[in-house]
Amino acid sequence: METLGIDIGGSGIKAAVVDTSSGEFITERHRIPTPQPCKLPAFQDALKAMLEHFDWTGPVGVGFPGVVRQNRTLSAANLDPTVVDIDLGEILKDFGAFEVAAINDADAAGLAEMQLGAGKNALGTTLMVTVGTGIGTALFNKGVLVPNMELGHIEFKGNSAERLVSERARETRDLSWKEWGKNFNEFLKYITFLLQLDLIILGGGGVKKREKFEKHLTVETPIEYAEFANRAGILGAALAVNARQEGL
Repeated sequence: METLGIDIGGSGIKAAVVDTSSGEFITERHRIPTPQPCKLPAFQDALKAMLEHFDWTGPVGVGFPGVVRQNRTLSAANLDPTVVDIDLGEILKDFGAFEVAAINDADAAGLAEMQLGAGKNALGTTLMVTVGTGIGTALFNKGVLVPNMELGHIEFKGNSAERLVSERARETRDLSWKEWGKNFNEFLKYITFLLQLDLIILGGGGVKKREKFEKHLTVETPIEYAEFANRAGILGAALAVNARQEGL
């Protein structure tokens, strides 16, 4: 099925038309900046512009950086409060979408990796961690998603975890790769202790330069890197439409 996948991030909104049976991108990825500040009118304009770019009136899957239930946003840590408690399905249908499935952005990336990428053969408890403006997490048990596990916001070293281990934290705190890598390693160890993980999948723009930090990762849980890299969010958002149709 051809589906438009939209991945909403704190700094950019990315989208492409995807063949959900193969995972192939039918179009080039298109990116527009996330409005700053991301207030509701500007956010809606950005979504409308994205659909217009693709001249799209078919199914749309959306990965949103916050808790999402039944297409309604319940949090948005790195966006404006005005985009909380809105129905993404209604908004996108007003702009021409035929069917909409919205989920947490890390859950979307996790779906892509679990169905078609680094976690497709995983049998135990798997955690996808996306490193970007914030920290996203997606938890799977025997391949089944446990939605909205926003573990980037748990308390870690007396702070919200993503304020210490996100890509933004590394840049704004001017942390060396060694400092950041050690913090990130401690975070992964802590999460592994809490959840008794069998596999960790790392993705997002913040792990593209893994050669700079992976020597500092001593967590015993096996680590894989996302096969779809920054495309995982778009692909997983598109796959969410299939999952919604299947009642998942």
